[in-house]
Amino acid sequence: MSQKDVLIVMGSESDYPTMKDAEAMLEQFGISFETRIASAHRTPDLVAKTGKEAAAQGFRLVIAGAGGAAHLPGMMAAYTELPVIGVPVAQGVLEGQDALLSIVQMPRGIPVATVSIGGAANAGILAAQIISAQDTPRGADLRRRIREYKDGLEKAVLEKAGSFGSRA
Repeated sequence: MSQKDVLIVMGSESDYPTMKDAEAMLEQFGISFETRIASAHRTPDLVAKTGKEAAAQGFRLVIAGAGGAAHLPGMMAAYTELPVIGVPVAQGVLEGQDALLSIVQMPRGIPVATVSIGGAANAGILAAQIISAQDTPRGADLRRRIREYKDGLEKAVLEKAGSFGSRA
């Protein structure tokens, strides 16, 4: 049985430059993960097996990234009772707009939380926030770490805003 919190799944290796941002955020918050490739169209049986077994393997949620028709996040949501966060990956002539619309337009009963095109970092942060909802010491620690991260974002913006008007 896996001791990982988050299962990251992508349709192909070409999605990894986007999806590695989710890994980076999870690492920053000390959240364990496993990354796999499973194509909704080329390996549908693997997708079904992966989704059906995710909870039994100890995962708490799934981050699924895909470009183009982007069926992977929805298929994962159909096969698991765990929360699924979909990441539209920019590719092709539509630059991820097709993936965004495909992921966000899920039928009733099969929800997928969807982040922006290429928004894998936000998927990692959202995963951390979902996991932090536990009423446990770990959840409290994770909420503290997320607050510190967001305070750091605020500080960076305020520093830039304070120096912006003094440009020569």
